[in-house]
Amino acid sequence: MTATTLLPLGDAAATLCFGAAIDPALNARAHAFCAALAAAPPPGLLEWAPAFASVTLWHDPDILPFAALEDLCHRLIAAPAPPQTGESHELPFCAEGDFAPDLAEVAQANGFSPGAWLDAFAHITFDVHMLGFLPGFAYLGGLPPDLDAPRLATPRKTVPARSVAVADGMCAAYPFASPGGWRLVGRTPLKMFDARARRPTLLAPGDRVRWRRIGLDEFFELEGQWRD
Repeated sequence: MTATTLLPLGDAAATLCFGAAIDPALNARAHAFCAALAAAPPPGLLEWAPAFASVTLWHDPDILPFAALEDLCHRLIAAPAPPQTGESHELPFCAEGDFAPDLAEVAQANGFSPGAWLDAFAHITFDVHMLGFLPGFAYLGGLPPDLDAPRLATPRKTVPARSVAVADGMCAAYPFASPGGWRLVGRTPLKMFDARARRPTLLAPGDRVRWRRIGLDEFFELEGQWRD
């Protein structure tokens, strides 16, 4: 098991590092640690956020000094991991029209027709490793090598909002229009981030995702429900 290290970030934050790779086992350790914190958050711990192989913690040093935070981390790491509590989602996406400009190229590079690639893609259960890049942008791990594609050599200046994309063994849905270099294979009608909601992000670290392919009629019907 990789040794863990707690690195201070100024006087009111620290990052607990489980390793330095994008690895499902390390990500699971980060999520288990967060679940243990959520079960009994100590006084002075203000917030925490998992990444691929680490967890950053914000604390009040007057209530929870760094030495006490370090002791807490060691105790939680040594304790049995609590059960995972992430939610499971089935998310619709459409690959018709101009929603999937990179689909044919990605499929052909892997020896699939576009339809066969989409069928295989819809059978994958992805794990939400972390949130980053944009509010609500969830990095979904679990894309197998025979469906994968590298990032574009030159990123697009604008990726349409809610585009479903793949690259480097991962999948994501862009919550907003933004620059981006991932390969676009569809679009979801769902709102990925809503600042007014109790939980602003549709997906959270530790959740699981499967994509359900839909047609244009259902896409516009579902999109219209939240737009109205």
